[in-house]
Amino acid sequence: MKASLKIIALAFLLGFSCLNNATAQVDGLGVGIVVGEPTGVSAKYWLDRSNALDGAVAWSFLDEGSFYLHANYIHHHFEIIDLSSGEMPLYYGGGIKMKFASDFVFGVHVPLGVAYHFEEAPLDVFIEIRPGINFTPKTKFDMSGGIGIRYYFQ
Repeated sequence: MKASLKIIALAFLLGFSCLNNATAQVDGLGVGIVVGEPTGVSAKYWLDRSNALDGAVAWSFLDEGSFYLHANYIHHHFEIIDLSSGEMPLYYGGGIKMKFASDFVFGVHVPLGVAYHFEEAPLDVFIEIRPGINFTPKTKFDMSGGIGIRYYFQ
């Protein structure tokens, strides 16, 4: 747990040391970390102003622990929450997930979240939940989620 906190602190320091006057969170590629279930590296690639692909390469701490991957298509709604600075879109989408444990797990999930895009920095922070269904090794409901931060490259 202490290592996760150090990674978060380092990501915040790195992000804030790279401040500029561009709102780059709806363009290009963002890479950062996600902490929760699972915990690891998060990436997001914007297709246009409202749509993006995102994913994670991470470690799941459930059961005996396992390598975890997910990939999502997500749609953003910017007009719901109006802020005086920055942007805070709500988003939803669909995706697939895989866990490489003693039993391989494959399923689908629905990411639901909110992100904050800083006005003066190429950063976003987000929180999301991902209700889903595992199809292997047996069909069952599953829930995951996390909080994270990403830096957008210009």
